[in-house]
Amino acid sequence: MTDSALNIPYAARRECLGRGGRKGMTLSQREAARSALRSVVVLALALVCAIPLWYIVINSFKTTTEMAVNPLGLPRQWVFDNYTTAFSEGTMVRSFANTIIVTVAGVAFQVLIGSLAAYGMILRRSFFTSFVGVLLMVAFVIPGQATLIPLYRMEASAGLVNTLEGLVVMYLGGAVFCYYLIVGYMRTLPFELIEAARIDGASPWRIYWSIVLPLIRPILTTVVVFQTMGTWNDFMTPNVFISSAELKTVILQVYNAVGQFTTDWPSFMATTVIALVPIFIFFVLCQKWIVSGLVAGSVKG
Repeated sequence: MTDSALNIPYAARRECLGRGGRKGMTLSQREAARSALRSVVVLALALVCAIPLWYIVINSFKTTTEMAVNPLGLPRQWVFDNYTTAFSEGTMVRSFANTIIVTVAGVAFQVLIGSLAAYGMILRRSFFTSFVGVLLMVAFVIPGQATLIPLYRMEASAGLVNTLEGLVVMYLGGAVFCYYLIVGYMRTLPFELIEAARIDGASPWRIYWSIVLPLIRPILTTVVVFQTMGTWNDFMTPNVFISSAELKTVILQVYNAVGQFTTDWPSFMATTVIALVPIFIFFVLCQKWIVSGLVAGSVKG
């Protein structure tokens, strides 16, 4: 009686341990299955996104006939005439120069205005700054397409239509997006540093330039990457405000490659690849700062 009474707890403990071990193995197997399923889904999505890119790149090295016969296969004979034709007239080089000027100037002013607005909101909180913040939120919510006509009339009255300067002015509206990203990051900064600089007699501009800008460098890099990609790939704004052939951007050159009645699709693909390569390289080189800049401002301290 005593032996069996002593053996019962041992047997129960052994059975519980056995169940726990089997349960642990089951959870591990479930986690492995979920991980494999996630990998399969991500790989499938990556393949779906890669098919259009594969289609464009491969067909840019084909003739029109071969593209129609074998659109997704490798070319039997690699043709580079499509790329030489794109650069032969010199319009593509000029379009690259226009796009670089507009992108660099537009993004620089967007980041400068957005960071200064965020700095002003953080430095001096009042009813006025809160009201301005609400106005910026309303401006951010309104779609850009709804304001094209009044913006066109304003630029026309100022003589900025069909100019690169006017195009840069149009892109200054992106400073609102920069402001919202930067102001959230600035709220995580130690305000004691700004107070110490004030006590030492530093001016607001000196505090902004020497203290705030170095501290918000991660989010500035993220904003620059986002706005550079958006400005470089923008089609609607230059299509509305630019009409001269010598002022067209790269994306407009891609659009112009499509004819009204017939289109040389391999040449169109080559022009598209030429427009995508610079921004693709830029994104690959800067992608490690995108997530780090957003995540760094999500946790205070």
